[in-house]
Amino acid sequence: MSLIKLVLLSAMAMLAFAANSILCRMALVETDIDPASFTLWRLASGTVILSALVVTRNLNASSDKLTIAAHGNVKSAIALFVYAAGFSFAYISMTTGAGALLLFGAVQLTMISWGLVKGERMTLLQWAGFTLAIGGVALLLLPNAAVPNVFSAMLMVSAGVAWGIYSLLGKGTSQAVAATAGNFLRATPLGVLLLVACWPEAGADADGIAYAVASGALASGVGYALWYTILPHIAAIKAATLQLSVPVLAVLGGWLFLNEAVTFRILVSSLLVLGGVAMVIWVRSKAR
Repeated sequence: MSLIKLVLLSAMAMLAFAANSILCRMALVETDIDPASFTLWRLASGTVILSALVVTRNLNASSDKLTIAAHGNVKSAIALFVYAAGFSFAYISMTTGAGALLLFGAVQLTMISWGLVKGERMTLLQWAGFTLAIGGVALLLLPNAAVPNVFSAMLMVSAGVAWGIYSLLGKGTSQAVAATAGNFLRATPLGVLLLVACWPEAGADADGIAYAVASGALASGVGYALWYTILPHIAAIKAATLQLSVPVLAVLGGWLFLNEAVTFRILVSSLLVLGGVAMVIWVRSKAR
C-alpha cells in the first residue's frame, strides 16, 4: 500500500470514529430519536453494511465462510451492546468532546490495566503517564458545564470499559471485519430488547434515524473496515498513536456542528488523558 493511500485511509478511519460521537450527539440534540432507538438503528445498520462487506470480499469462498453467524461470539457481542447502549444514553447530557474523551480514556485505561493484571510491568515514567490519564478522566467526572451529572459520565466510562473488553476479546482475530459483523448481528437482538424495555419513552423521526444509520453503516461499519484494512500496514505503536486524534476531532466536530464551547477544563483534561496515554504507549514501544 502506498504511503499516500495509507495516510488517506488512516485519516478517513479516524474521522469516522470521531463521527460516531458527533452523529449521536446531533441526533439526540437536534431530532426526536431516543437513545434506545438510536442504539438499535446503529447496530442494525452496522450489521447490514458489515455483512455486505464480508460477502463481497468472499464471493469465491465456501458457503460456511459466508455465514456471518459463524464469526464473532456471544461475549464480544454483549460487550459491543453495552458499549453502544452506554454510549447513546450518556450523550443525552454531555458534550461531544467530553464524551469522546471519557470514552477514549476508559478504553485505553482498561487495556493498560489488563496488561498489568497479566503481569506486564511499567516503568516509573509509564506509571506517571497512567496517573496523569486517570487524573484527566477524574477531572471530567467532576460536575461542570461539559459533564452536568456524574451518572452520564459513568455511563460513558462504562461504555469505554466495554469497548476495551471488546478489543481485548478480539485480539488475534484473523478475520476482524467478519468477526465484527457477527458481533453486530448478535448484538442487534439485544438492541431490540432495550427498545422494548424503553418503549414508553421511545420515539424516532426520519432525521434521527438517518443520523443513527449513518453512525452504524458509515462511521461504524465502513470506519471499522477501513481501520482493519490499514492495521496490517502500520506498526502497533503508530496505530495506538493515531487513535489519540479521535477525541480531538470530536471536540472540533462538537464546536463546528453543535456550537459546543471548548472549555478550559476540556483542554486540560485532554492534555492529561492524551498526554498520559501517549507516555505509556511510547515508553512501552521503546522497551521492546
